[in-house]
Amino acid sequence: MITHETSTVLATKQWLSEIIISLNFCPFAKKEFVNETIFYCESNQNQVKPALHELIEQCRFLQKHPEIETTLIIYNDGFRGFERYLDLVDYGTELLADSGFEGVFQLATMHPDYCFEGEEYDSASNYTNRSPYPILHILREESLARVLSVYNEPERIPENNIVLAKEKGTNFFKQILSNIMLQHQHK
Repeated sequence: MITHETSTVLATKQWLSEIIISLNFCPFAKKEFVNETIFYCESNQNQVKPALHELIEQCRFLQKHPEIETTLIIYNDGFRGFERYLDLVDYGTELLADSGFEGVFQLATMHPDYCFEGEEYDSASNYTNRSPYPILHILREESLARVLSVYNEPERIPENNIVLAKEKGTNFFKQILSNIMLQHQHK
């Protein structure tokens, strides 16, 4: 596990700032980003079993560190295939339940090739979950419930995001992600 600010972490932070926060895709992200309560875990795992072990380690880390609100496990080179990534997500969700973390943590998903079921690959709506790298986002369910309880019409967030993404268009997102990746290429 690497915790210093590598090009992978810097690219992820830039993506959070330029897409997720500036377009308000996640209305809760800005506070945690500004307060620096996001833990960025750059992972070199590319096999499911060690990645699942790392996921549980990160859940335990969050349990021990209440000052950290959320963790992003960023897969530097692993899980580039979207179907393989979805398998990791399914196994990870099962493992959270089997490990006693159901109701404590949940996973949110972001991937460079994210594609919602029933959507065309190039649909702008997919960019609400497209990121520079495959990412597992570990959320604290208690915090999420608390924030959603004071947010006006939280059930409309995904719908509003899709409308905005379609207004911006696919090329808008492709350009931003391309610029981020060019700016932070491994040296």
